Amino acid sequence: MPEIKNSYETVFILSTKLGEDGIKAAIQKFKDLVAANGTVDTVDEWGKRRLAYPINKEEEGYYTLIGFTSVPSFTAELDRVYNITDGVLRSLIVKKELKKQADKPKAEEKKEA
Repeated sequence: MPEIKNSYETVFILSTKLGEDGIKAAIQKFKDLVAANGTVDTVDEWGKRRLAYPINKEEEGYYTLIGFTSVPSFTAELDRVYNITDGVLRSLIVKKELKKQADKPKAEEKKEA
């Protein structure tokens, strides 16, 4: 039986104390981990931004968004790796919901009426 794959997005905030090389290495580490367990769809580096509130006495963080497809069990492993990696201030993994094709014709019918 083929394994079901879902589409996910993950955002993580890295400490700016890692330095430019450390940040690039950490992003590459996570991209490689995702690629080894699924497929990387998009990587969007938002860059250095001010945090809404201090985290570990830090005011700024480096934000990165990765869109990927993988089996559901991989998200627990990715979260575990985020938690044990030095320099990761916060992380979030979200399952993207697929839009149903049946809903589109209904919306088009309402526009025509």
